[in-house]
Amino acid sequence: MAEASGTPSNVEGKTSGLTEAASSQGPGLFRPVASYWHLLAVLIAQGALAYRGRALTLQLHGAALDRVALYQRTMLLEWLLLGLVLAGVWWQESSVFSVLGERWRSPGRFFRDFGIGLAFLMVPIVMGSIAGSLLGHGNDAAARRILPQGGVETWYWVALSISAGICEEAIYRGYLQRQFMALTRNVPAGILFSATLFGAAHSYQGVRLAVQIGILGALSGMLAYWCKSVRPGMIAHILQDLMGGLAHSHG
Repeated sequence: MAEASGTPSNVEGKTSGLTEAASSQGPGLFRPVASYWHLLAVLIAQGALAYRGRALTLQLHGAALDRVALYQRTMLLEWLLLGLVLAGVWWQESSVFSVLGERWRSPGRFFRDFGIGLAFLMVPIVMGSIAGSLLGHGNDAAARRILPQGGVETWYWVALSISAGICEEAIYRGYLQRQFMALTRNVPAGILFSATLFGAAHSYQGVRLAVQIGILGALSGMLAYWCKSVRPGMIAHILQDLMGGLAHSHG
């Protein structure tokens, strides 16, 4: 521990300045926001959810699918996983806003993040168009089968899209990316590891879409690092999911 120096007033002024800087910048770039034991627990929980997604894929080709029940269970599990993440962050005495993004303190900040998210929304649209042109649309039957049909399912899809946008961006870009950056002490590695897990968690949608989602996760990670916030990515994620589901329900 460094020794204090200078007069009491100088020390107080320096301490106040450091506190203000820390509160404005959040935890250090390579400082873990939770313990590595907690990271292991989150990875195990995420692996269990990915396994559940794989098992669900096998059921999609069977009898009639209860989409409402599927949406309800998925939302519950996503919020429970986010709760596990936030509990570890709180236990470490890190700010939960380091994972959730800083609160909007003015309308200008909200519209700034919304504008960035809206612009970033073009990325998955362009990626999907390029992938479709080069690779074809492939067998996306599993992904299409979970899309809403009818009014009730559409409203549940809206809730699911909001939940996925908030929870997944907070977990993958707010938590896992920060943890892997701290573990590897390398920004690109942190972004890459988190994006790889993001793609793997969506492998139930097929290899082509999983790779595409992984690449999108890397770009979202770069956006979060550049903006120093996951909020623009959350907005883009929510809008992307909404557009995909609503277009199908009205198609």
